[in-house]
This record gives sequence, structure tokens and C-alpha cells, in this order.
Amino acid sequence: MPEISSNMRLTLKTAREIHGMTQEEAAKRIGVSTDTLGNYERGKSYPDIPVLRKIEETYGVQYSQLIFLPLDYDKTVNIQ
Repeated sequence: MPEISSNMRLTLKTAREIHGMTQEEAAKRIGVSTDTLGNYERGKSYPDIPVLRKIEETYGVQYSQLIFLPLDYDKTVNIQ
């Protein structure tokens, strides 16, 4: 498993990719559907505490290291 510095901040997608997991693999390990994990990664919804604990365990990161995208991220990122 890759070493992730404790002062490093990551999006959920980046944390997953660092571990070389597909959304399907990560979702299975975390115990959620692929669609649900995709929604977490895109900031469309947020995990509850038990799921956060599984994310921490699966990706080897602490909650404080994770960057959660805002719910309107898709609208703000595409503004020209």
C-alpha cells in the first residue's frame, strides 16, 4: 500500500487512484455501490460516519486529509 504523508490532502478520487483501485473495487471494499462512491467523488452526496471509517481504512488516510468537493462543484468548475 502506498505511503501517504499525514500533511497531504487528497480528493476521494485521488486517494482511490493512488491505491490503483477502480471505482468498482473501492466501492466493494467500502461496502457501497459504485454509483454511491461516484456521487461521493463528485460531491453530489457525502458519506455518513460508518462509511467514512471504511474509506479511511480502505485508503489508509484520515478524514482530515480528505477533500470533499462542494455540492455545486460541477457548476462552478465549468464556468468560463
